[in-house]
Amino acid sequence: MFLASDSVMASTTAAYADEVSDQPIQFSSGIPTTVIPEPDANDAERLAAALELDGDARRAAVADVVAASPRFLAGWAELGDLGRDTIERYAAYRVGYHRGLDTLRANGWRGSGYVRWAAPTNHGFLRSLRGLGQMAAEIGETDEAERCEQFLLQLDPSGIPSE
Repeated sequence: MFLASDSVMASTTAAYADEVSDQPIQFSSGIPTTVIPEPDANDAERLAAALELDGDARRAAVADVVAASPRFLAGWAELGDLGRDTIERYAAYRVGYHRGLDTLRANGWRGSGYVRWAAPTNHGFLRSLRGLGQMAAEIGETDEAERCEQFLLQLDPSGIPSE
């Protein structure tokens, strides 16, 4: 026995057969991970040479590297480490953090997902965020310090690696 619903089903299936793609469906494999690309080799070489210097010459040379390449995140993290006082360190880390957010967004990060310490190219951004939180705590900005700590754990729940 042939029912009207059978003919409707057959015609509906035939109508959509031409619209069905044979391309595989991509399912998410979980929370996305963003990795910042390698820095310019010249910037990395100049930073390494600057870090070979001592004292004020080291800080000045790192500042020159950052001035020449303000998007170089590792440079900002180093400049924060070499700051002459808490506020100078806070400022350098804050710039590195914001430049890092711009870099992450330019590389597919949409405000959530992992940015892991396991990728060495992420270190400049993550170090700037960590330093910003530490300096915020030193100047009494406890809410900012807590946000930075929480953000670090959201970006990489495995935590900050011991060095």
